[in-house]
Amino acid sequence: MGDDLGGRVDPSLPIYVYVQVADDIARRIDAGELQAGARLPAERHLAEEYGIAHGTARRVVQELRDRGLAITLPGKGTYIQAPEQGPSEGGDA
Repeated sequence: MGDDLGGRVDPSLPIYVYVQVADDIARRIDAGELQAGARLPAERHLAEEYGIAHGTARRVVQELRDRGLAITLPGKGTYIQAPEQGPSEGGDA
């Protein structure tokens, strides 16, 4: 992925650093800066770009998966996944 994610984190905030980074990536997905199907950088590169520890980068990826915003394919990498929109059929009958 050619985009430099390198957002800002503030360790003095009462929000875990991994949540700050996941929030930043989620914001970029919502803004259309990161499209579904785009590959996220490897954890090592996330750590370098955000200035965080490798273990924290691993937590970021897990958080994105937990939110349904990323999917990891073994041996291939982690990719942006379109957020769940809820039921699209049916409605109130």
